[in-house]
Amino acid sequence: MKKTNNIINLSNELRWTIGEDFHDKLTEGIYADASVIAAAAVHKKGTTKKFTFDKKLDQIVTSRTWGFPIMILILSIVLWLTIIGANYPSGLLAELLLENLYPWLKSVAENMGMVWWLSGFLIDGVYLALAWVIAVMLPPMAIFFPMFTLLEDFGYLPRIAFNLDYLFKKSGAHGKQALTMTMGFGCNAAGVVATRIIDSPRERLIAIITNNFSLCNGRWPTQILIATIFIGALVPTQLSGILSTVAVIGIALLGLAFMFLSSWALSKTVLKGEVSTFTLELPPYRPPRFWNTMYTSLIDRTMIVLWRACLFAAPAGAVIWLISNINIGDVTIALWMITNMDGFGLFIGLNGVILLAYIVAIPANEIVIPTILMLTVATVSTGIAGEGSGVMFELESVTETATILQAGGWTLLTGINLMLFSLLHNPCSTTIYTIYKETKSVKWTVVASILPLIMGLILCFVIAQVWRLF
Repeated sequence: MKKTNNIINLSNELRWTIGEDFHDKLTEGIYADASVIAAAAVHKKGTTKKFTFDKKLDQIVTSRTWGFPIMILILSIVLWLTIIGANYPSGLLAELLLENLYPWLKSVAENMGMVWWLSGFLIDGVYLALAWVIAVMLPPMAIFFPMFTLLEDFGYLPRIAFNLDYLFKKSGAHGKQALTMTMGFGCNAAGVVATRIIDSPRERLIAIITNNFSLCNGRWPTQILIATIFIGALVPTQLSGILSTVAVIGIALLGLAFMFLSSWALSKTVLKGEVSTFTLELPPYRPPRFWNTMYTSLIDRTMIVLWRACLFAAPAGAVIWLISNINIGDVTIALWMITNMDGFGLFIGLNGVILLAYIVAIPANEIVIPTILMLTVATVSTGIAGEGSGVMFELESVTETATILQAGGWTLLTGINLMLFSLLHNPCSTTIYTIYKETKSVKWTVVASILPLIMGLILCFVIAQVWRLF
């Protein structure tokens, strides 16, 4: 009775303050909105259910039967279009930057009388690293981010979070991590930034630490090439493409399994806490705004991430050239490091070339394969020569690439473990820097960087030991 009197008094005060007419119109509007909500939500027995497009579509894309298959299909199509669609523009950029501009810069340097070491450092080192990153990284991001943003504008991404909320909650993480995980497939640095949508500091930290388990676009080329050479070769030619595709998708799904496992382990140990609940509003489906999408995806996401990658790739190219041209005794620093790391590398099913390539290519995963080919040619006689010591290159023919790798002692075990190590290793420098900027913590940046590397080394060791037993 007392509460009722208080409400009446409040209503009278409001009426006195804002005026009689406005108060009545406001009350009518509230009742009208409530009537619309009730009509949409309540179904009376014996009446015909009103059909709405949003309801019918949600019954399909969020159902227990069709929700996950549709989600996997859509994401597979996005990734497939990204991989396939990026081939042509990547080829054009590679032709422009590597086949045309690179020789022109070399000739200009020669005509200027530039000393060989300065020309090698600036053009063969810094420029080539930047050229590889731009040619390999820009097209996939320019395709993936707009498609991702279109799905976001359409209203489908909240449905993905709804479908995956149960799994993330069971692993001690937040349902919105599904969205940051998906963004990580384009770029892990962008995925880390996207964790801002998670309100809980504990669950946001879990999402940041585990985002590296999403295969970014810089690692897809490595996965596809190695799967084609070593996995596809296990079956007849007509089935090679199918088996290679299945192997790459399997690696991506394995990454998700490690994400759930790591999230669960962190939530039970160093990041203990209650899983927060959140009200997930499923927005209405709406036509995407094309120009707004293009601006958001290309300027706010693609170009910013690419700029960060270039900042780290330039010094990486310089380091690669220096260690390939500076000697320790009778051998270069690169050969000396490869020789010293080869024993441990072979012990875990890799080799010294792979370990060194991942060390010097920390700034950008895009230069891993060119670096591996350059280092392999420098250590063995293949009959297929590169451009020179410390000059990264890539071959048009998969057969030629396979010839170089096999001449370097690569086996099926090496290929499998490289695919696993490509999934489970430290983040690139751009992502590490982004993690620090988002967490403001050296400790958590180190944890996020070292955790996947330790897991990768352990997994490669286990696979190598089991392989040798059989």
